[in-house]
Amino acid sequence: MSLFKARDWWSTILGEKEEFDQGCLCVADVDNSGSGQDKVIVGSYNGYLRIFNPHPVKPGDEVQPEDLLLEVQLREPILQVEVGKFVSGTEGLHLAVLHCRKLCVYAVSGTQGNVEHGNQYQIKLMYEHNLQRTACNMTYGPFGGVKGRDLICIQSMDGMLMLFEQESYAFGRFLPGFLLPGPLAYSSRTDSFITVSSCQQVESYKYQVLAFATDADERHDTEERKLSSGKRLAVDWVLNIGEQALDIRVVSFNQGASSVFVLGERNFFCLKDNGQIRFMKKLDYSPSCFIPYCSVREGTINTLIANHNKILNVYQDITLKWASQLPCIPVSVKVANFQDLKGVIVTLSDDGHLQCSYLGTDPSIFQAPKVDSREINYEEMNAEMKELQKIIREATKTQDILPESEKQRDVTVTAEVSPDLDEESQAIDSEVKAGAVPSLTVKITIQSRVKAQKPCLAVCVQAPLAVTCDQFVFDDLEPDSSETVVLSVFLKENCSPPELEGTCMVSYNISTGIPRVSQCSFSLPLKLVCFPAQPSKAANHKLTIDTNKPPISFVTIFPDFVDPSEGDQANALGFQFLTGSKTTLLASKTSQRYRIQSDQLEDLWLVTKELIHRLQEHFKKQNCKDFACTFSGSIPLQEYFELIDRHFELRLNAEKYQELLSERAVQFRAIERRLLTRFKDKTPAPLQHLDTLLEGTFREVIALADAAEENQANMFQAFAKLKSATHLVIMLISLWQKLSTDQVAILEATFLPLAEDTQELGWEETVDAAVSYLLRTCLSKSSKEQALTLSSQLSMPKDTSRLKKNITLFCDRLAKGGRLSLSTDSAAQPAAAMPGGCATIPESDLEERTFIPGSTAVFASHGQTTKQKSKPGLSEDAEEETKSHEL
Repeated sequence: MSLFKARDWWSTILGEKEEFDQGCLCVADVDNSGSGQDKVIVGSYNGYLRIFNPHPVKPGDEVQPEDLLLEVQLREPILQVEVGKFVSGTEGLHLAVLHCRKLCVYAVSGTQGNVEHGNQYQIKLMYEHNLQRTACNMTYGPFGGVKGRDLICIQSMDGMLMLFEQESYAFGRFLPGFLLPGPLAYSSRTDSFITVSSCQQVESYKYQVLAFATDADERHDTEERKLSSGKRLAVDWVLNIGEQALDIRVVSFNQGASSVFVLGERNFFCLKDNGQIRFMKKLDYSPSCFIPYCSVREGTINTLIANHNKILNVYQDITLKWASQLPCIPVSVKVANFQDLKGVIVTLSDDGHLQCSYLGTDPSIFQAPKVDSREINYEEMNAEMKELQKIIREATKTQDILPESEKQRDVTVTAEVSPDLDEESQAIDSEVKAGAVPSLTVKITIQSRVKAQKPCLAVCVQAPLAVTCDQFVFDDLEPDSSETVVLSVFLKENCSPPELEGTCMVSYNISTGIPRVSQCSFSLPLKLVCFPAQPSKAANHKLTIDTNKPPISFVTIFPDFVDPSEGDQANALGFQFLTGSKTTLLASKTSQRYRIQSDQLEDLWLVTKELIHRLQEHFKKQNCKDFACTFSGSIPLQEYFELIDRHFELRLNAEKYQELLSERAVQFRAIERRLLTRFKDKTPAPLQHLDTLLEGTFREVIALADAAEENQANMFQAFAKLKSATHLVIMLISLWQKLSTDQVAILEATFLPLAEDTQELGWEETVDAAVSYLLRTCLSKSSKEQALTLSSQLSMPKDTSRLKKNITLFCDRLAKGGRLSLSTDSAAQPAAAMPGGCATIPESDLEERTFIPGSTAVFASHGQTTKQKSKPGLSEDAEEETKSHEL
């Protein structure tokens, strides 16, 4: 137990799921018992009014039933409770309860009990005021210097001060420059009201000035009636504190001047009557409530300040005297006198934890037991040390990354993809223009070896694919239990996906509270996005994949796309994508080649990937380990650059639309301001076609927003096409240069760095920076290139010429024997070590004219493109004629 905890004297929990705030707590002798013993009055936002008289037998005892003097449910939420002399004709204390639209004053009385159940208490409504405006808070005091009675001032949510002389309404005044209500207090010494405005200023208003100012009911009258009704409301003094205030208290513990205490969000202020600062204290925590309670030494005041760290601090002016731990965060704190115990601290939290505590310490009565001394047995210690060292050596022999306990995971997730499409499609809100969009069922199973707390499953597929449900929340999984969910995947956007893969991830907590994650991936079949179609002879884009094995019949490797009745004669296969495009796959009868052709470059990717994957799986089943695919044709860089230009053009359009929208929005607001000025003018003036201009500007804003939204959709489709083409180019380069798995990973990280494309960080600048880094490191030709520094800030380029030049140079360096590596040892490679004895090309020649061996694309410095036949493999004309004949 901490030495500096607040000592619990009496505590209770109020209701269930009730809410409380700053004004819901008050302590006073509300029943006028004359014993000087305070009662605790609590009101809640749920409308419950409770009065307690704590008297535990010993500190920390449970609350007794007789401690609750009164509990009554009122019909409206209780905003604030106060006790004062609110009834005329008597100086007894009465209870004022502030509701949102009503002020009620009650008399609390008790009847002596004749049996052991104790006294009986009840409340009687003395009077009430129905408010015309929604109330925020209130204060009370002897306004105007009256003797023997208290008046009430209520601040409304729209900045009106409503003053009540007990049973009658006096007047109402609006605060000047009001925006939001702040705390309100009354200073009897200066007869003024003190509040904190939205301008973060402490403002003081004299009661006499309020009384003779313009009536709030006449603020909208004519100018003549305004001038005749009274003076303009003027502030007495103003102090800028630079922050919002949580509470204001005015105290005077001696015959001297009173002090105004203001609790800000980060500072604590003490002001004089005239608004001058006596002192201020910068707080290193976030305060929640405070109360100044006494003056122990002449000229100083003690204050209690509670904070959101559950700490109650005791200050003497600005000096911290004591700090104690509270069980909860209080929203209100008071100091009360109970029985013979004075200075009890009463705190109330927002969830109804009411506690009476006192400051002090309890001496620790725990004494550590004496440790039995025993002689050390060195032989046993040596044997134990040898055993531990043996265990350590055995553990360090394993090469696994994870220790033995982690080899079998606590929670495993598996995904099972259905081999057939759903009989009834589960596609929801698909934008694909095809007649029927198919869907595919994925069954996900979560198995737990231990107790998994709060497991959550997230299923992710890359757009334009979508799932019927991507988030699942389960109850705690018991040991050796499992959960299974079923969902469907379908094509949502009207473009082909660059990847047919998904990821499942389960996040959970183990029994010790440590968060863990388990994940798995699954592959989707090609038939989800395309279906068999008639092959086409003509196409704009063609690729030829060479293999070292005889061609395999499509009936064997594509049984789900070929009719079995065609037998082994099927050497041409058509794929019709749901988006409308078609791709044709041809197998040569005389050579070990396959051709993929389509009218769109990006549509070649999925079919090419599926072909290579199925060929590898086919020969793997036959235990053929020397199967290999190569590519000796031309890298379609020119067509690839056209997709880059298209995507970049849409990014530029998005930037233009954003600028135009900003301009039109500024214009629209300017016209609105002028129209409002005209409408507020008392002397009507012609609008000068401002309404027509406003309507025209509004239509322009709507049209620009629609165009920007359409451009965003087009940019999404362009990025999907660019990713598909990038995947294809990476595969062709890896087949062309026979790159290893690590080198392909570097290539993918270079050209596919982003899962999503945004205006702040786009694909072009990211890829340009990555390619430039490789050209200056592992693909550099000299130490001079390595010394060049790259820009550390990525920004959207003006055009794509630099990017296209770097990609061309990148392919040229690979063609001349460069190898991808992230190690610094291979950064500089001598020209003599290049395979094939390739000589280096001067950079000046590359700038004038760049040519990739085996490519049809030649890039000149002025951006024009010419064609040149590729040397390796069949010529374009002969190969075209052969494949057409075979088709």
